Amino acid sequence: MQDIRYLTVTALTKYIKQILENDKHLGQIYIKGEISNLTKHSRGHFYFTLKDEGAQIRVTMFSNYVKNLNFSPKDGDKVRLFGSISLYEAGGSYAINAYTLEQDGIGSLYLAYEKLKKSLNDLGYFDPKRKKAIPNYPKAIGVITSPTGAAIRDIIHTIERRYPSATLYLYPALVQGEEAKYSIEKQIQKANKDQLVDVLIVGRGGGSIEDLWAFNEMPVIEAILQSKIPIISAVGHETDFTLADFVSDLRAPTPTAAGELSTPSKDTLLELVSGYRNQLEVYTRKHIEQQKTRLVHLDERLASKAPMALIKQLYERYQNANKQLEGSMERLLSGKKHQFDLLNQRLQDYDIQTLIAYKVEKTTQLANNLTQNYERLRVKKEDQFQLLLQALKHQNPLSLMDKGYTYTTKNQKRIESVTDIEVGDAIETTLKDGKLTSVVKNKETHTWK
Repeated sequence: MQDIRYLTVTALTKYIKQILENDKHLGQIYIKGEISNLTKHSRGHFYFTLKDEGAQIRVTMFSNYVKNLNFSPKDGDKVRLFGSISLYEAGGSYAINAYTLEQDGIGSLYLAYEKLKKSLNDLGYFDPKRKKAIPNYPKAIGVITSPTGAAIRDIIHTIERRYPSATLYLYPALVQGEEAKYSIEKQIQKANKDQLVDVLIVGRGGGSIEDLWAFNEMPVIEAILQSKIPIISAVGHETDFTLADFVSDLRAPTPTAAGELSTPSKDTLLELVSGYRNQLEVYTRKHIEQQKTRLVHLDERLASKAPMALIKQLYERYQNANKQLEGSMERLLSGKKHQFDLLNQRLQDYDIQTLIAYKVEKTTQLANNLTQNYERLRVKKEDQFQLLLQALKHQNPLSLMDKGYTYTTKNQKRIESVTDIEVGDAIETTLKDGKLTSVVKNKETHTWK
């Protein structure tokens, strides 16, 4: 009878364990599936089942690997993991020890991006209250980018077209690769130290998430946050977002857009200045016309209230009336003389002596009537003038001087009370026919009741 050697359960389990854990294909496993029955241990370990349509396997992920995760796993998540096979001898079951875990269909860089974005947002890095205003009319603009890329050419062309008066400073930097984050950080710090520019544009052209990753690194984020100069981020295309976009003072969808956002348009400025000039011209003309009208009104009021001007006006009216009267007399005499000449001519056909006697009498009578009418008209006009003159004199404050009144001034200011003068003051007294200058030697105060 053949001798049969029976193995113990432990021996068999150890043998299987050795085969599984030493197999080169099972020492590094890349596997994907769906998480089920996830358990999170109090010490930080994760235990779950990874399954697909045809099978399932247990997975253990110890806490020292869990802390490196970029997301929080849950039942139903589609994941990809890297690990190795292990066998638990006491239970006689095998499982996978997971070292890394990421969501299936989402790269690790994106997961790291989302995790850091949430952390920075919680810390207030993206708070709008800490963002600085972009100057409306910058004198100098700094650009931190690759000196050979398309981004710098687009920015230069845009600024020269829109706002050629601005000075452009290029701070050349690496924008891709491991050293890019330090290069960008250094140039932001240098621009702040130089203090040559009013605003900074930081960015590059488009690319993959790996190409743009330098703008998600903490050295760049911290440099933007600490910059005293306002920063416009211009990374990639319009659909590309980096953490630099959120922490910057303003995000531009493209480098060309950054050039536009950092500058005013010269055409808009010309229109604005032209509008201001037109408004100023209209306001100036309106103001001058208002002042002219006001001056005319003041001049008319002054002329109407001046007594001498009114007297002059009345005198001119009198002279005009007198000239009109003299003209009328001359025309009347000329007409009568013409009639006399006509009559004299007609007398040649009649009795000269009789006609002469008649006409002499008639002429004498007409001359007397004319003289009387002229005298009456002259007396009437003189009486009217005297009445107007007397009425004007009653309105003239100087007419009181004809009755012996005077008025006294000090420094050309009328004195109304003894309190207006002091002993020793020089005063000037105006009479109807002249002025006196006196010095006050004494003053007394009277109370009249």
